[in-house]
Amino acid sequence: MQAYQVRQDPHLGCRVCPLPLRRELTELVPRSHRVSWPTWLDQGPRMLRDVLELCRLRTARGLAVLSWLAGEDPPGEYGWLWAAQRLTGARQERMYGAAAALPDTVLGLVLANWTWVLDTRHGGRVTAPYLAGTAYPADGHVAADATMTLFQTYERHPEARPAIAAAWAVARVSTDWCKAAELHAAYGSQTPVFTYPRGATPSVMGVRPWIERLFRLR
Repeated sequence: MQAYQVRQDPHLGCRVCPLPLRRELTELVPRSHRVSWPTWLDQGPRMLRDVLELCRLRTARGLAVLSWLAGEDPPGEYGWLWAAQRLTGARQERMYGAAAALPDTVLGLVLANWTWVLDTRHGGRVTAPYLAGTAYPADGHVAADATMTLFQTYERHPEARPAIAAAWAVARVSTDWCKAAELHAAYGSQTPVFTYPRGATPSVMGVRPWIERLFRLR
């Protein structure tokens, strides 16, 4: 059952307003942020591969959770969602399948954040502290180390920017979805999900096949 309403704003366009959520669904969101981002800086290719794989995991996991927030029924058992191993095989197809069920209107929120952050000069400063802070909420020292790793990866490796931006965009939308749903429950009025202004689909290096598939760019 659809768990949101759509409102057309004459100035801001289509606005997505979530309905109140069940507690067990909202609890999925902070857990979905828990990704073991590296806390060291290595100039070799291994760390870059690790970051890119974690971005793919974080993006696919986040889209699966967002599809359930938007009204798709979650499976009876989803322990596979939290495994930290490389995303492959049946587990990958489960996440990709859940992400494919996300309505285009809701995916548009993610694309708005993604295109915006890739178009700003401050993309590394926006994405790194958010991803690290939500992944390590109880350990500020580890979060700070992960922030520097993600920030310097973003700055030094332009080909990694679309992947880091994708992980951030999904994370922000799921969190802001829960905030909007909470406000609706508290005050009984429609509250739209916050997003940054949408830009054009970027023609930059690093838009990997998994991004094209999950974001329906092809």
